[in-house]
Amino acid sequence: MSNHIVWHQSTIGKEERQGKNKHKSVILWFTGLSGSGKSTLANAVDHLLFERNVNSYVLDGDNIRHGLNKGLGFSDEDRKENIRRIGEVSKLFVDAGVITSTAFISPFREDRDNVRGLVESGEFIEVYVKCSLEKCEERDPKGLYKKARAGEIPDFTGISSPYEEPISPEITIETDVLSIEEAANRVVQYLKENGIIQ
Repeated sequence: MSNHIVWHQSTIGKEERQGKNKHKSVILWFTGLSGSGKSTLANAVDHLLFERNVNSYVLDGDNIRHGLNKGLGFSDEDRKENIRRIGEVSKLFVDAGVITSTAFISPFREDRDNVRGLVESGEFIEVYVKCSLEKCEERDPKGLYKKARAGEIPDFTGISSPYEEPISPEITIETDVLSIEEAANRVVQYLKENGIIQ
């Protein structure tokens, strides 16, 4: 990085934006295997927040790879860079006073911990979308497991590439047990109980 780049302080701070919005801003980091229901749950939570007039937004893994992370593959290094970039974008959203839901497999603990370190304590909420590999493979909404088993997709998480489960996530949601409505309400309840929303 150039020595000539200087951080320019914003005129309006995060606390002022949160005050105007009447809620705090955090990252809801949805992590889990492909097919576990991360995107579905993140969008269900976003809908509930929208109904409460909460400023929120969903950053979806597949959608981000259509633009910002278009040039990245699925090697370990590309996965790390994918999460690093989205972590930095999520931090900007938090600074803007927005509750930001991210739906990314994000298979490595170190990468998730690095994102946690970008924001203040309490602003990173790891949501482990827990679902057995067998159930995810049974669902296989995009046909990816079938392709991975056939050897058409190398480095596929859960099959030929590891997934490191969260050790102590703030929230664990078992999507093979709970309905999406029940799961989304649990996330919103956590936000209420922890004073993030009213």
